Amino acid sequence: MRKLSFKRYRHNAEVIRPTVWLYFRFSLSLRDVDEILAERGVEVSHEAIRPWVHKFGLQIARNLKRLRPAPSPRWHLDEMVSRIGDRHMYFWRAVDDEGEVLGNTVAKRRHASTPTSFIEKLLREQPVSPTAIVTDGLKSYVSAVDALGPTELYRPGRLRENNRVENSHLSIRQRERRMQGFKSQISAQRFLPTHTAVYNTFNMQRHLASRPAMKLFRAAAHHAWRRGMSGEVPLLSHPPELS
Repeated sequence: MRKLSFKRYRHNAEVIRPTVWLYFRFSLSLRDVDEILAERGVEVSHEAIRPWVHKFGLQIARNLKRLRPAPSPRWHLDEMVSRIGDRHMYFWRAVDDEGEVLGNTVAKRRHASTPTSFIEKLLREQPVSPTAIVTDGLKSYVSAVDALGPTELYRPGRLRENNRVENSHLSIRQRERRMQGFKSQISAQRFLPTHTAVYNTFNMQRHLASRPAMKLFRAAAHHAWRRGMSGEVPLLSHPPELS
């Protein structure tokens, strides 16, 4: 796991770590984070926060991704349209049947080449092979699956069958509104990996867990975040069993 260096920064890791966490964990602007820190006695300009999230974001995302367990082999894929700059673009997203986000990409068109390269990347990077690939009725997926081979795994479903990934788009929509839209394809593609890694780490589906279980899950998530930020925090001991 790569160690992050905070040398030559006026503020130490104890300030930078929660600042980056606030920005990616919640739908906050840089100015919102600036005000939260000011209320706690830390004077940092939002322009100083911007390079922090740019520099440490992708490094944290890589570290957090290494800490995640293997996803479920049942995958759901979908795309949503978004206006970036002065044109419409498409966010492609893949999740497993437990809501774990497997990957994102941003493309200008919905041609078959985009889902082909996206699925190919998923097959290459994920530690498990899919047992099912569920999509909506977009014909580009058919061409992509035919080109890559796993035709017996393909499940073109109705909208209801693909609700898992449809609901996963909501977190991106919230950030998009809060940021008043992404300014370019590059900035969107740079933001998505870190947002995805933090979303996966802290997405605990609290409606399915008891309060004692939630406390354990939240402690484990924050511990994973600290490991991702430093690369040196030792592993947690075995958590106590739930009563």
